[in-house]
Amino acid sequence: MALRACGFIIFRRLAQRSPPDNIEYLLLQTSYGEHHWTPPKGHVDPGEDDLTTALRETREEAGLGAEHLRVVDGFLQELRYQVRGKDKEVLYWLAELRDPNVAVTLSEEHQDYRWVKLEEACRLAKYKDMQDTLQAAQNYLETKEGAQ
Repeated sequence: MALRACGFIIFRRLAQRSPPDNIEYLLLQTSYGEHHWTPPKGHVDPGEDDLTTALRETREEAGLGAEHLRVVDGFLQELRYQVRGKDKEVLYWLAELRDPNVAVTLSEEHQDYRWVKLEEACRLAKYKDMQDTLQAAQNYLETKEGAQ
């Protein structure tokens, strides 16, 4: 059975910039292993549904709760890969930070965070499946929602 994790691709819109240059994504740098950059995510607890996991993990890892986020309808990405020889699947929803000035508060699992535009997010993320997910989020925002 595959390990299962859930999280959010979190973005904010900067009012002083014009679309699509006004969109920045939140990435967290792990404080362990290769110190990779990733959106907030974590493993599903027994009896917990996927969206509840994503919300809990985002609060734990970045200090951002449901009151800070607007989940974007219609966007859900599933990534499948192996970690130390075990199958893992990760679900990502897309969520907008309601107030772009809300502070991020990191847990001990992370040592740094950045708000970055798509190109920089893809450079930091390194893994192709995460780069593709970030690109899909940007495309969705530009086509389905309009970059506003």
